[in-house]
Amino acid sequence: MAYTAKLLLLGSGELGKEFAISAKRLGCHVVACDNYAGAPAMQVADEQETFSMLDADRLRAAIEKHRPDYIVPEVEAIRTEVLQEVEAQGFTVVPSARAAYMTMNRDRIREVAATELGLRTSRYRYAENLDEVRAGAAHTGFPCVIKPVMSSSGKGQLTVADASGLEAAWDYAVANMRGDRRKVIVEEFVAFDYEITLLTVRTRDGVLFCPPIGHRQERGDYQESWQPTPMSAAHLADAQAMAAKVVDNLGGYGIFGIEFFVTADEVIFSELSPRPHDTGMVTLLSQNLTEFDLHIRAILGLPINAIRLHGPTASAVVLADREAEGFHIDGVADAMALGTPDHDVDVRVFGKPTTRTNRRMAVALASGATTDEARRIAAEAAARIKITYD
Repeated sequence: MAYTAKLLLLGSGELGKEFAISAKRLGCHVVACDNYAGAPAMQVADEQETFSMLDADRLRAAIEKHRPDYIVPEVEAIRTEVLQEVEAQGFTVVPSARAAYMTMNRDRIREVAATELGLRTSRYRYAENLDEVRAGAAHTGFPCVIKPVMSSSGKGQLTVADASGLEAAWDYAVANMRGDRRKVIVEEFVAFDYEITLLTVRTRDGVLFCPPIGHRQERGDYQESWQPTPMSAAHLADAQAMAAKVVDNLGGYGIFGIEFFVTADEVIFSELSPRPHDTGMVTLLSQNLTEFDLHIRAILGLPINAIRLHGPTASAVVLADREAEGFHIDGVADAMALGTPDHDVDVRVFGKPTTRTNRRMAVALASGATTDEARRIAAEAAARIKITYD
């Protein structure tokens, strides 16, 4: 079978599914991998493998079996030392094995940003036990944020108001960490005016940026995002300069989701993912090229002539409220009925085979005359989508 490139996709959730669709449209052969069968990207891929990305032997075996042109991580919890080994053997890791390693470990990427590049970050300390957590909080002051150094999408993150909450936050971080490193970052709580994701595309022709995306989180997880978000020209320039520095340091080609806190006076680097970002799902409706289209074009070295925003757009997630294997997604037609000749409403159902409390199962997308209107419509559309359990 002829194809433009073979991709080994490590992680097959909703972001992986949309990326696989974009890759298939360009003629790629996609092998979707995840630790459970029937993951969303597996439903649209050419082949699939089911194993834990933290199993080094199984990971090596999958790479040797398929011998992909590109290894594309979609999750953080991967044996990144295996990626470094195979990259040294001649395989291409997206964007690079070093980027995957650095960003899987929050302490590594924070050191790159704060120490090597001198970017403005919050005050922080690392901790491997409760006593070190207490010392870290004494350095940062209260309130502070405690989160695992190995995590994704805010998992294991808590804001602590005073010393009485430190032990519970440490236990929560350890219980929800990815991988096997019992280590957390204790971080100054930044009283930001708002936070953004700056989708940054590193291509062979230079670095490109999507318009900034605003977002709201609960329990460390994204609940809604919107694009564009009001931002001064000076603050946007600062964010773009910091983003370009860090992606050039990490190397390789692809899209990076870079989060910043924004106050009245400054822009503060927060986190980075070297792959499409969950808040960037808004680009499924907002842009001429989605974040997934941009990722595969950058990987393959295809032209990106322009990134155009259609207009104010928002996304709102649909969450499950319990663990179940039997369920139905209802209300999609009711959600889409909110669309009018003046604004669009769309829905993406992820196709996850099981639910659990607060698991994202779908997302509603809406455009509007303003971002506030788009957010209101997207939230109403998401509320009309119901998960009914057998």
